[in-house]
Amino acid sequence: MKQRVVFCILAFAIPAWTAANTQQQSPQHRPTSAELSRDETPSKAVMRTFEFQEYDVRSAAEAMPEDKWDFRPAPGLFKNEKPEFGPAEVRTFREQVKHVACSNFAFAAELDGTKPPEACDKNGPSPAHTRAELLAYLRDSFTALKNSLSAITVKNMFDPMSGPYATPNTRLGLAEVCV
Repeated sequence: MKQRVVFCILAFAIPAWTAANTQQQSPQHRPTSAELSRDETPSKAVMRTFEFQEYDVRSAAEAMPEDKWDFRPAPGLFKNEKPEFGPAEVRTFREQVKHVACSNFAFAAELDGTKPPEACDKNGPSPAHTRAELLAYLRDSFTALKNSLSAITVKNMFDPMSGPYATPNTRLGLAEVCV
């Protein structure tokens, strides 16, 4: 008798549990273009794409083991020529993460109308060097740039921007460089 009761309980409980879990795991509603356009702003449009970029860069940096941070994909000069800007040699993974972080801070400063860090193309002014320091620097740089990109409005998106990086440009044009 006990086995029959347990069987009956399981016979009803398992399908109910499965149905509940299936409902919880169903994909979130992805808004249509028409739904997005109802309350769209320039900053929301830029941020949708920028957040994918942040995910790609940060997840790669966080996944890379520390002993691989000094990997350089190719030895020597970049395509055997000195580029107009940046280093003559292909960057290591560590140098690239630092460059992205410095660039994020630089673009955020230009968008905010403040002085950006100098020499981002040559490792910039930050003393960050270890994996942990560079991950924190990278995370903070994305936060700063997201704050600056979120301030773009219909009224200011065509304001002229100036500074040493990606200018002359408009605020919207500079935002597109960031993406």
